[in-house]
Amino acid sequence: MKAIARHIFAHALGESSVGAAFARNISCERGVLRICEDLYDLNSYTRVLVISLGKAAHTMLTALHEQTGERFEGIVASPVAPEFQVRGFRYFHGGHPLPNADSIHAAEAMLKSLSTLSESCLAIFLISGGGSACAEKPIDDEISLEHLIATYRALVHCGAPIGEINAIRKHLSAIKGGRLAQAAYPAQQVSMLISDVPDRTPDALASGPTMPDSTTVEDCSAIANKYRLLPPFENRERWGTLDGVGLPRSVAELFDRHALEETPKSDDPAFIPARWWTVLSNSVMLNAAKAEAERQGFTVEIDNSCDDWDYARAADYLLAKLQELRTTSDRVCLLSGGEVTVHVENGGVGGRNQQFALYCAEKIAGETICVLSAGSDGIDGNSPAAGAIADGMTHVRAKAAGFDPQRQMDGFDSYPLFDALGDAIMTGSTGNNVRDIRILLAY
Repeated sequence: MKAIARHIFAHALGESSVGAAFARNISCERGVLRICEDLYDLNSYTRVLVISLGKAAHTMLTALHEQTGERFEGIVASPVAPEFQVRGFRYFHGGHPLPNADSIHAAEAMLKSLSTLSESCLAIFLISGGGSACAEKPIDDEISLEHLIATYRALVHCGAPIGEINAIRKHLSAIKGGRLAQAAYPAQQVSMLISDVPDRTPDALASGPTMPDSTTVEDCSAIANKYRLLPPFENRERWGTLDGVGLPRSVAELFDRHALEETPKSDDPAFIPARWWTVLSNSVMLNAAKAEAERQGFTVEIDNSCDDWDYARAADYLLAKLQELRTTSDRVCLLSGGEVTVHVENGGVGGRNQQFALYCAEKIAGETICVLSAGSDGIDGNSPAAGAIADGMTHVRAKAAGFDPQRQMDGFDSYPLFDALGDAIMTGSTGNNVRDIRILLAY
C-alpha cells in the first residue's frame, strides 16, 4: 500500500505542474497575449512589467516565457534559488518561512518599479505561495528586520490557520493586502495565481498583494487576542524578539495605539483596471490523485472539510471517515486537500505533514491502512522532506529502531524517525505550491 500511495502522490504532483497549467491557460500569437478569458495586445502598451513572487516564481516566469518568448522585464522574488536567470529581470532570494534582508530589498524594488507605471502600461503579476515572506516591507519604518522576523515567527508558531495569519501580515505590510495594486495604479493589471490557500479566500494567497482585502483592522485585533499574541506591558522589552511566543514591542504598540492602517477594499480605484486568474490550485492535484487511485482499483472519496484544522483533530476525523468507507468497499481511498495546523513549542525537525503522519501511525497500528501526507512544494516545515508515509507497522518499526514515537511527536521532531525508517517523502523543492494532500488507503 505504501508503494501505491507514493505512486498516487507522484502522479498527482506531475499532473499539477506549473508548465501544464500555463499551457492550458496562456498563449501568445502575433503579439496578443491570452490569459484565460482575457486578451492583451502587447504592442499597445508603452511598457510591460512582470512581478513574480513566491515558491513558484521561477517556474511561473519560465512557463510564461515558453508561451510568449523573452519579451518582458521585471522582478523575481523567491525563497528558491533559480537554476538560471532570465535576461531583463532582477532576482532576489527572499526568506521562507521567515523574511530576510533580501525580502525587504525585493519589496522596495517592486514598489519603486511599479510607481513608474502609467495608464499606458501593463503590470503582470505571477503570484504563488510563500510570497508573504520572500518579499516584504513593514508598513511602519520603526519595525526593524529583527522585529519583522519575530512577528513572522510568532504568527507561524501560534497555531492559527493561514487566513488568520495573513490577515495580520496584510495590515503590517507596505505591499500586502492590495498595496502592490495601489502602487501599480493607474496601469492595467493582471494577476496569475498558483494558489496554496483555500478556494474561498483567494486574497490570502501570498497575503493578497494585488487583491482587495476582505479582512479588517478589527479582525487583526481579534486574532491577536485569540492566540495571545499581545503581551503584557511589563514584558514588552523582551516579548517576541527571541522566543516567538508573541508579537514584538514595535508591532504590539501599533495595536495598542490603534495605529494599524486599513488595507484597500474592493471600491478602491486601484482595482478598476485589475484582473485575477487562478491557473492552478489544490483541486487540480486532488482530482489527478482521484483519477489515478480509481485506475488502481480503489473506491475514492475527497473530503476537504478538515482544512485548517488542528492536525490531531483532522487525523481523527479522516481515520473515522476511512473506517466508514471500509464498510462499503474492499479497497478504499480517502483524499483530503488543504493544510492542517500545528502549534509548535520548542520544536525539533519536522513539519505539519510528518506530525500528522506520526499521529496517525499510533492510531492505525496493526491495521491494513496506509496514510501519506505531503506538501506539493516539497518542503515540510524545517525538514528536507515533503512529508511522510505511515502504515500499520510504523509504530512497531519505530520502536525497534530505538525511537519513542510519542516523545518524537511531543517534541515536534518527526523527521528523524521517518528518515530512519525510509518513510520520509523526499522530492526536493518542486518549484510549485498548491497546498498539501493526504492520501489514506485501506484494504
